[in-house]
Amino acid sequence: MVNVEGLKNVLRAFRETEGMEKMLYTSSFFAVGPTDGGVVADESQVHHQKFFCTEYERSKVITDKIALQAASEGLPIILLYPGVIYGPGKITGGNIIASLMIERFNGRLPGYIGSGSDKCSFSHVDDVVSGHIAAMEKGRPGERYLLTGENASLVHVFDIAAIITRTKGKLPLISYPAVKVMKHQWAYSCEKAKAELNYNPRSLNDGLTETLEWLKSLGLLKY
Repeated sequence: MVNVEGLKNVLRAFRETEGMEKMLYTSSFFAVGPTDGGVVADESQVHHQKFFCTEYERSKVITDKIALQAASEGLPIILLYPGVIYGPGKITGGNIIASLMIERFNGRLPGYIGSGSDKCSFSHVDDVVSGHIAAMEKGRPGERYLLTGENASLVHVFDIAAIITRTKGKLPLISYPAVKVMKHQWAYSCEKAKAELNYNPRSLNDGLTETLEWLKSLGLLKY
């Protein structure tokens, strides 16, 4: 797996390089695991490993173990876990919120998972950047920090989008891998990052307003 071998190579280089004081490892909420049952997890949660929705999730769990083992051996590594990242940037498969907004506003075939009430934790890309800078300055080696944000359902996300744009529309077509992920909840608390890193994530309303305006400026949305 690229993620696994990549981290091993970076750890090896870190150990072999003199004068290195601290290392940030950017993981993912997938490494912490789902929060089914309405739980809002913190950094103490360990992935149950009963199932993996995607190979990406599996790789993140494996690399998380490697990073934590390195920390236990004294390597000054800080582990960071963003939520579902959204905001202006490249239009890629990983930018799922932008992709879903484009589908929704262009009237694609509707698709929905369950009642749509399962919650995920959303992280604006700029907040994730700020969290990384703060972790380099204030983070404690060996610690995990969830750089997450507002916990919300897809229903709530699209309700906000409808209010911002004053429009109505069909629900978006969702890819098969996303279906597997969205069958579960991924809600997390970022209180530790707020307390120790002065992490201050923006609201979904503010973040989506910026994201929708960006997509509109590219001609991908009309409202």
